[in-house]
Amino acid sequence: MSDFFSSGWSYWITIITILGIVFCVWLLWSQRKWLKRQTEITDTGHEWDGITEFNYPIPRWWIYMYLGLCVIGVSIIFLYPALGDFKGFLNFTSQDKVEQELSAHAEQMKPIYAKFDGKSVEDLSKDPEALALGERLFLNNCAQCHGSDAKGSPNFPNLTDNDWKWGSQEGDKFVTTPNDVIDIITNGRIGVMAAWNSVLTPDDANNVAHFVRSLSGLSHDATLIAKGKEKYDQICIACHMADAKGNRLLGAPNLTDDVWFNSSSRDVIVHTILNGRSGEMPAHGALLTEDQIKILASYVWGLSHSEAAN
Repeated sequence: MSDFFSSGWSYWITIITILGIVFCVWLLWSQRKWLKRQTEITDTGHEWDGITEFNYPIPRWWIYMYLGLCVIGVSIIFLYPALGDFKGFLNFTSQDKVEQELSAHAEQMKPIYAKFDGKSVEDLSKDPEALALGERLFLNNCAQCHGSDAKGSPNFPNLTDNDWKWGSQEGDKFVTTPNDVIDIITNGRIGVMAAWNSVLTPDDANNVAHFVRSLSGLSHDATLIAKGKEKYDQICIACHMADAKGNRLLGAPNLTDDVWFNSSSRDVIVHTILNGRSGEMPAHGALLTEDQIKILASYVWGLSHSEAAN
């Protein structure tokens, strides 16, 4: 598919390129005195502080070199993409080149990952060799957001505390399984906390914030709890559930523990309630192979399921 919005842009680029080539050829031809060997050195009549400027003829070898470069340039234009939608006689695209390199790299890496075939994520999370490989994948692809220690930063979750926002439902409980981690890495996630400033007043948001803080044992104004719970039951319960432990199918966090995605301060909670929040975990399915994703998932899983973490 063309990268241009319409074929007109393709024609425009082609015309400009060809006119540029024609101009260069015309310019060389207009200065064709070089066809006759020029040896005379003339005085331009310009002199500064006793220094005279002379007009030396251009060396013929320089002209031949310039013409040769023009021929090479024109050849490249027609061999490779340069004329609008025309892909060149070699039919080369940088996308194909990248895909070929990625494919070749994947083939080179297959023997390394072959030794882990048939092992579950739980087993790989206890394999030192798999964890070392997973750590390198994590540092290259995940540390930019989650930190090199995987403990996250504001707006990026901590992956070491076994507190998961996303998951699946098993019976009457929401859980996060190794397959959920693989799915999250492969397909990504988009989390949205709706803004309620059109429904709630700042005082309402303040009441809800005190109620939420009370759920996790933080300091709060007990006189505002009833009002905050009333608004919570009207608006927040749909995602965070009646017990405030969140719906992992929607990525709604648990509000009853001591784990906070950003900050537990009243001001931050009020701001989040009124203005909402959004975040994206990018999909890595097109960047990593299935084997790499499995190894990476085992490393992430091991961060919160190792004996030390438990």
